[in-house]
Amino acid sequence: MCNEFRFQRSLDELLEEFSQLNVRLSWDGDRPNLEPRAAIRPTDAAFILVGQDGGARLIQRRWGFVNPKGGPIINYRSEGRRFGSGRCLVPMDGFYEFTGDKAPKSKWLFTPTVGPFLAVVGLVREDRFTLLTCEPGPEVGAIHARQPAILPRQHWAAWLDASAPQPPIGPAPVGSVNVVQVR
Repeated sequence: MCNEFRFQRSLDELLEEFSQLNVRLSWDGDRPNLEPRAAIRPTDAAFILVGQDGGARLIQRRWGFVNPKGGPIINYRSEGRRFGSGRCLVPMDGFYEFTGDKAPKSKWLFTPTVGPFLAVVGLVREDRFTLLTCEPGPEVGAIHARQPAILPRQHWAAWLDASAPQPPIGPAPVGSVNVVQVR
């Protein structure tokens, strides 16, 4: 299950991608500093996008819903569920999966084949977010039994608009991600 991702892109790249969709991107206060981050792990704060006034608002939240029974809930199965509220997008330019039984496990990096980043569907509650997962596509399925649900670009605005029907959630189409073993 995805427990590490990265985001090393600039605010200008986010603005460009959303402007191509005619979606206004905003934030509170001064221009945010999207410091390049090679590793974002559970409980770390990360930038996410939520719907606001027909556009997208960039906010920072901690990864993982509070779980009274143990560790944070960082991934949530999407199959058979409808999400009418609390939708968010989590931009990432790569996510990692791990294989093997003993440390150090093999580490695999999945990156987009097109565009500067992927948009993974998620849910936000108060000051926390979680990633939605789905059955894996072929590239991820060769490594892991689940994957973050990657939303195709044409559905980003609909996902952020809670009044719009929920777009389909699933793996990215074949050829959407590159994979390389990094350890």
